[in-house]
Amino acid sequence: MRITGGRLGRLRVPLTVPFRTALREVDRIDDLVLRLETDTGAVGHGSAAATAMITGDTHASIEAALRGHLLPAVLGGDISELPALLDRVQRAMAGNPSAKAAIDIALHDLAAQAAGQPLHRFLGSGAEAPVTLDTDLTISANPLPTMLADARTALDAGYRALKVKVGKHRDDDLAVVLALHMAVAGRATLRLDANQGWPAAHAIAVMRALESHGVGIELLEQPVPADDLEGMAAIRAAIRTPLLADECVFNARDAERALAAGAADLLNVKLMKSGGLAGASRVVAVARALGVPCLAGCMLESSIGAAAAAHFAVANRDIVRCIDLDSPGLARFDPVDGNVVFDGPRITVGDTPGLGIRAIAGLDPLDP
Repeated sequence: MRITGGRLGRLRVPLTVPFRTALREVDRIDDLVLRLETDTGAVGHGSAAATAMITGDTHASIEAALRGHLLPAVLGGDISELPALLDRVQRAMAGNPSAKAAIDIALHDLAAQAAGQPLHRFLGSGAEAPVTLDTDLTISANPLPTMLADARTALDAGYRALKVKVGKHRDDDLAVVLALHMAVAGRATLRLDANQGWPAAHAIAVMRALESHGVGIELLEQPVPADDLEGMAAIRAAIRTPLLADECVFNARDAERALAAGAADLLNVKLMKSGGLAGASRVVAVARALGVPCLAGCMLESSIGAAAAAHFAVANRDIVRCIDLDSPGLARFDPVDGNVVFDGPRITVGDTPGLGIRAIAGLDPLDP
C-alpha cells in the first residue's frame, strides 16, 4: 500500500453552547482534515485542531506545514514501513505538533487498515470486541446560573464526571465550585481545570479552602502557566487533591522534566500536543515506567482526532485511568461516520479496521 496523494478539507461543527476557558472562547469545532490516498484505494484520515494559545498552531500554519513539508515527506512511501514514515514526518520540520498529529493519525489509520485491525488492536490492545469508555463533560466558565444549568443538563444526560473551567473570573472561583458541589450532590465527580489562569498562591488558597469544606475534587488540572514547574510542584506539595499536568507536557522529555520536578500526579496526554499517536505513546511510556497514571484528553476538535485518542486510550488502559474526550459531545451533531460512536458520556470503540471512517458530512474541500 503506497501513498499517492493527500487532500485537505475544513470541517466546522457548531457547539451546543459556547466553549469558554481562562484562555479563549469559541462557538464551533473547526478542524483541518487530511485524507491520505493510496494505490489500493484505501484512504487514511487524520485531523488537526488549531489551538494557537496552546500549541501555537493556526489553520494557516497547519495547512502550510502539511502542504509544504509533511505531505512531501511521505508521498511515495509504503505504509508497511510505518516507523520510517513517522520518522520522516518528525524530521521534516520542527514544532507544528497539530499538523504532525493529522498526518500521524492518517498514517496509523492506513497501517491498521492494511493489517485488517481496528486501530486500538494495531496499537497493542488485546480487546476482541467493541469497548466502551466513559468520558467527562466540560462545564465552561460562565456566570454561575449558566454553569449550574449546564451541570444539571449534563447530569440528566448521564455524565458522572464534570470538568469545571475556572480561572476566567478568579475572585468567583471558590463560590462557583462550592455551588456546583452542592448542585451535583454526589451524582458526579468534579474535576477543575484552570487552564494556566491561577497564580500558585491563589491555587493553594482555593484548593485548601475546598479541602477544608470537605469538597472532594477528583483532580486539579494545570493551574499555573506551562513554564512554571516550580509553581506546580509547590501546589502539589501544599494540597491533597491530585494535580494533573497538561500544557506543561507536550512530549516525553517534558514528561520526564515535570515528573522529576515533582510537578504532577497525573499526565494529560493529547495527540495534538504530542504530534500524534507515536509521540503520545512515548509520553505514556515515561508515565508507565514511573507508575504515573494518565488522562486521555483532546482539544476542542472533531470526532476524527477524538476517535484516534479513544483507540489510543483502549490500547493503553493499564495506565490511562481517566477519559476527557468530550469535544464531540459538546457539538450539536457528529458529522463523522466511523467505528467510534460518541453517545453522551459513553464512547463505543468498534472493531472495523483502522478508524473505520466511511463518510464525513459537511467537509469543505480545500484542494482544487
